[in-house]
Amino acid sequence: MFLELIAVIFAGIAAAGVVMLLGKFMRGRLPRWLAPVAAGLAMIAATIASEYGWYPRTAAALPDGLVVADTVENQSFYRPWTYAVPYIDRFAALDTATMKSHQAHPEVYLAEIYFFGRWAPVNSRPVVLDCGKWRRALAAGTIVFSGSGLPKGLDWVAGTPDDTILTTACGG
Repeated sequence: MFLELIAVIFAGIAAAGVVMLLGKFMRGRLPRWLAPVAAGLAMIAATIASEYGWYPRTAAALPDGLVVADTVENQSFYRPWTYAVPYIDRFAALDTATMKSHQAHPEVYLAEIYFFGRWAPVNSRPVVLDCGKWRRALAAGTIVFSGSGLPKGLDWVAGTPDDTILTTACGG
């Protein structure tokens, strides 16, 4: 966050400097108010580029096996451009490389899901995915398994046909 603030400040300084140099070359034909306006516009442009560039940069840097399963778009009244093109400010990634299933229940998986946020630390939670019954549940810290190998006491959520987390884990 601090480095982005520094980048925005330097973008403003650079834009104001370019306008002032143009004013010197044009022998004072540019209005004096143009330098601060250019600095402000450059700072807004740098902020917008940083907001819209966060998700592609972060998703591209994910290690192998970590697959983006769900994204959340954001719109804000104090960012009017987001109503035209919403930006992604958080997403969930499923660790498909370490998914485990029980031999007796090959359609039930235990996986780790990671939650990424623009200004938030990365959080992870274990999740149980039942591809046969198309449902999922976040696993608590003290998950108890029955004698058949299925977890007990989970708060299952029925998946919708377009549930991206189940689609990612179960392959559609």
